[in-house]
Order: sequence, then C-alpha cells, then structure tokens
Amino acid sequence: MQAKQEQPQLSIRHLCRSLQVNRRWYYARLAQSEEADPDVDLRDAIEHIILEFAGYGYRRVTHALVRAGWSVNHKRVLRIMREESLLCHLKRQFVPTTDSHHPFQVYPNLVKGLQVDAPDVVWVADITYIRLLSNFVYLAALLDAYSRKCVGWNLSKRIDTQLALGALEQALATRDVRPGLIHHSDRGVQYASTAYVKRLQSVQAHISMSAVGNPYDNAKAESFFKTLKQEEVYLKQYQTFEEAQTNIGQFIEDVYNTKRLHSSLGYLPPVEFEMAYAQDMRY
Repeated sequence: MQAKQEQPQLSIRHLCRSLQVNRRWYYARLAQSEEADPDVDLRDAIEHIILEFAGYGYRRVTHALVRAGWSVNHKRVLRIMREESLLCHLKRQFVPTTDSHHPFQVYPNLVKGLQVDAPDVVWVADITYIRLLSNFVYLAALLDAYSRKCVGWNLSKRIDTQLALGALEQALATRDVRPGLIHHSDRGVQYASTAYVKRLQSVQAHISMSAVGNPYDNAKAESFFKTLKQEEVYLKQYQTFEEAQTNIGQFIEDVYNTKRLHSSLGYLPPVEFEMAYAQDMRY
C-alpha cells in the first residue's frame, strides 16, 4: 500500500527533473491552470446576446443578463464588452421619404403633449427606404405609441398609397380598434391621399399629422426605423426583394416585438409590456 501511495510523488519528481523545474513551481502552475476565469461564462453569455441583438449597448445587455438570471452590474458588463470589442459603433443617418407638396387636406397635430396610457389609443405611421443590391424598396410601418409594438408593416417596390395601406390593413386586422383611435403621421401624400383617409374614417379614427419641416416630430417611428436598420438591415446585404421581406418580417415579429428590450418600456419587449398592462387591468 505504501509503494502505491508514493508512486505519484516519484512520477511528479521525475517529471520536474526532466523539465528542470522545482516542484513548488510545478504545483503553482498546476493550480493556476485549474483556476477558472471568473468572467469566462459571463463573456459567453454576453457574446450570445450580441449575436442575437447586434445593436445592444452595455446597459441593454446588462438588463438582458439580469432577466436571464445573472447577478451583474453594468460596470462589469461594460468592462468585458470593451475588452472583447463588443460595443456597437453603428452609423446614424436620416433620409427623408416625405412628399408633402400635394393637393390633399392636411390635419392638425393631435398628439403633441398627449400622454398615452394604453394600447391602441395612438398609432404612429411612417415610411423609410431599404437598400437592396441594385435598387431601393420601401417599408411602411405602424407602431402603437404606448407599447412601441409594430402593429402593421408592408414592404413594396413603390412608395405609393398602396404601400401605406398595406401596413394599415395589417394593423386593423390584428388589433382591437375602437372609434377615437388617433392615427399620427407626417404630411406625406401617402397618408393624406383620399383612399388612405377614407380607410381611417371607416373605422372612425382621428387623423393627426406632424408639422412641416419637423421630421423628428414623429420620434417613435423614427426610433423604430433606426433600430431596424442598425440591428438588421445594415448587418446584411439583401440580394432580392423576397429576401428583404423575409428577413425584415422575421426581425419585426420574432425579435423587435417579442424579444428586444426597450429602455422606454422598463427594459421589456413590447409584447410583454402589453401583457403586463392587460394583467393590471384585470385587477
């Protein structure tokens, strides 16, 4: 029994001699190699979040980690993201898509200073462009001003009334629309057109439009497009219209509405934010 207990010591002694190192150095290096990096699992978790949400900053990543069960503060997350070059530095740009020179009636701004405290009280509408490999397509979107949820969207090769109507019809088909809903947009011809206005009037919606020369008056829609482009469009090169439509639809429905944390919603996704509202209304 004694010989068997001494055998490992003899093996280590011989190993140290062959390496020309002493046993104290050997045991110190062995302990160091077996000591786990305290941040290795956290790094993996952060990288997983960034892979899914490329536009997340360190604060939003911190909230995502806390939701996943981590006990971590934003300073530690910021340090790791800096070390791993995971901080996003994405470009910002604004390209106007509004043609307000038209013969149609324009409407006053009904939402300026309005506090929206429930879903389907105010919808905000806007249009942006999406670059393909050799041309542009256009995206119309409708957002619920309370939850920031995209309630309707439509992608088209033409920037016309049918583009905006497609997004509106999707929203009307999926939401609980009641008389008095405020529809807010810019003064673009698509939203002022006879067909679009008549569709809004058919559901007894109130029409609201932002002031001329103030594209940021419709800030919630602009914020949505910024997120969409930074976290989806700018990261890919769509080859075809169909590819753009599939990817953008997947991002809106599966990521933006249901997973992405919104700082303005207390770091909840829009779907969860609306569910919390519905639950509060029951009690």
